[in-house]
Amino acid sequence: MHLDRPVVIAWLKHFGTCLISKPTRPVLRVATRGSALARWQAAYIAGLLQHVVYVEPLVVATEGDRQVETPISAIGGKGVFVKEVQAAVLDGRADLAVHSAKDLPAVTPEGLVLAAVPRRGDPRDVLVGCRLVNLPEGALVATGSARRRVQLRELRCDLRFAELRGNIGTRLAKAVDFDAVVMAKAALDRLGERPPVVEVLSCETMIPQVGQGALAVECRVDNKRVRSLLAGIQDLITRREVDAERAFLTTLDGDCALPVGAYARIQGDTVVMRAVLSASLDGRCHFLVGEDNDGEALGHRLARQLLDRVVR
Repeated sequence: MHLDRPVVIAWLKHFGTCLISKPTRPVLRVATRGSALARWQAAYIAGLLQHVVYVEPLVVATEGDRQVETPISAIGGKGVFVKEVQAAVLDGRADLAVHSAKDLPAVTPEGLVLAAVPRRGDPRDVLVGCRLVNLPEGALVATGSARRRVQLRELRCDLRFAELRGNIGTRLAKAVDFDAVVMAKAALDRLGERPPVVEVLSCETMIPQVGQGALAVECRVDNKRVRSLLAGIQDLITRREVDAERAFLTTLDGDCALPVGAYARIQGDTVVMRAVLSASLDGRCHFLVGEDNDGEALGHRLARQLLDRVVR
């Protein structure tokens, strides 16, 4: 099942009134961050579940939301956008949590389970403000992602980089201060943003972050009712891809301070994965492509092979 953007907008309006409407179905509380994108994603999941349950939002502020001027690596790396949301499920304030899959740490906290991964959005990155080939020599590109920096430097060694954080609206507003800004296409699509100059970077040109474009829904391990409901919104192809990518990340013990990316696609019965790893922001990128019927085994293998290359 998949919902178009207008349907999700309707569910966002529902989220604004659900606390004053009397539910006629069982109620589930969904924990989410408070950004426009996070609310969209929670509303999307609510729409997928609308025929069986009534969903109420629980907005949770995360450390990443509170420290918007600080680089993610300086405030804890991977997990800064999900820990407080996960805690709301663990302590019983919420029944489930909705995340961007790319924000999840490699290891799921004890007591939680990644119960559903719906159909994936666009996994690609985009350049906003200028096409790569048209950027002047020494152009200043804004991104808070180590993965994006090292791959862009492989393509254009003359580029300079600036840290940029904040929600989608903030980053778009600040785009005029730089020659280009790098963003996730799925985020722009979901919020209906259409910047005037956008270059979509293929997954061959810029390998995405693990889980990019996908949503991840967690609940408590012991909540059989919610796990059963969430099984109904699982997209088996996307889940297989994301599990393969997360196996890659787990082997690296990766966080978002490490320049690493992986993207898996199902071709027939085979999982094909592209992966990238760099030892540092200034180091060169190591790329690998592999395939296997067992996606998780493939992720583990590519991670070990890349680690071997980096330490040589």
